[in-house]
Amino acid sequence: MVMTPRPRVEWAPEMLRYDFGTGHPMSPARLALTIDLAGELGLLEHVDVVAAQVAPDELLTTVHEAAYVAAVRRAADEGVRDEARGLGTRDDPIFPGMHEASARAVQGTHDGALAVWRGETDHAVNIAGGLHHAMPGAASGFCVYNDAAVAIRALLDAGAERVAYVDVDAHHGDGVQAVFWDDPRVLTVSVHESGRTLFPGSGHAYETGGQHAEGSVVNLPLPAGTSDAGWLRAIDAVVPPVLHAFGPDVLVTQHGCDTHRMDPLSNLRVTVDAQRLVAQRLHDLAHEVAHGRWVALGGGGYAVVDVVPRAWAHLLAVAAHRPVDPDQVVPQAWRDRVARDFGREGPVSMSDGAVPAFRTWESGFDPADEVDRAIRATRAEAFPLLGLDVHHE
Repeated sequence: MVMTPRPRVEWAPEMLRYDFGTGHPMSPARLALTIDLAGELGLLEHVDVVAAQVAPDELLTTVHEAAYVAAVRRAADEGVRDEARGLGTRDDPIFPGMHEASARAVQGTHDGALAVWRGETDHAVNIAGGLHHAMPGAASGFCVYNDAAVAIRALLDAGAERVAYVDVDAHHGDGVQAVFWDDPRVLTVSVHESGRTLFPGSGHAYETGGQHAEGSVVNLPLPAGTSDAGWLRAIDAVVPPVLHAFGPDVLVTQHGCDTHRMDPLSNLRVTVDAQRLVAQRLHDLAHEVAHGRWVALGGGGYAVVDVVPRAWAHLLAVAAHRPVDPDQVVPQAWRDRVARDFGREGPVSMSDGAVPAFRTWESGFDPADEVDRAIRATRAEAFPLLGLDVHHE
């Protein structure tokens, strides 16, 4: 009997220092609540929890400009704002320790990715990662350093020939796309709310890669109000075929759960049940197309108590091959913690009570359906560049 290596989770309490301050949507409490819930569910007994260190500048500058890293250090150590580089803005206010906290998230994703590449584990998860808006020379959208881009660069440097990145956050994964826009070795796929109604305003279907990397970028912008059936149909109609066509050595996924209907910063209407289903599908795709090599990251998610802990506990459960029954009651000890720390009740079930279902693309295109039109537009732009038929699988 062949023993598979235990999944790896990048976690240390120091990751809670990524903290923009009271009132900011990106509360570190969401990370603490997730880890606490995973612990109460017994999931952490089946993974190796590894404490990430602070990434050195030499690693950060594989993606980020040296002048930008220096500016982050000045902001963190001296309180020097640099709004031209996104530091000290409303989205990204500066805070003591900003550099170290951000660099620790990078090191965690980097280390997990290389552990996967070296065969030390099949799956690695960093819920503190997925900071996909950070640009080479600027902070953006609550993201200081781009851990996903640094990890993908490290995988390429380590010998991976093709890396696929799939982003299901409500917001377009613009930073990762920008870093690899001209690199045909990296496929970036983003399924998000349309930039017409949501930050950062990019991620249109016609964005398909640079001059020498046509087809390496796939964007599926969805209309505001898209719920489980449309979201799942969209992902199913685009993500599996493009991953199979690309054939990556490693799959990196970003699981921002701000697609949820309770999230205050997006207009999508997805449930935890659909998010769990997508985590499972992306896990399965890693086994189908990338020899099981899977790096899963957190990202957005601003319903701090009601959504994030359950969504990412399900993600951790999938990675640990210990899926949690959606009907399972949330452990009382965790709910007591919520009542004590937040003065309110937490969710009682690991489910929203939804039964996610969708029509596959083969069932037919409905020109009156706005989601179907979005899917059709993405397939029309991207599929021919990947050698895929627009109309059929």
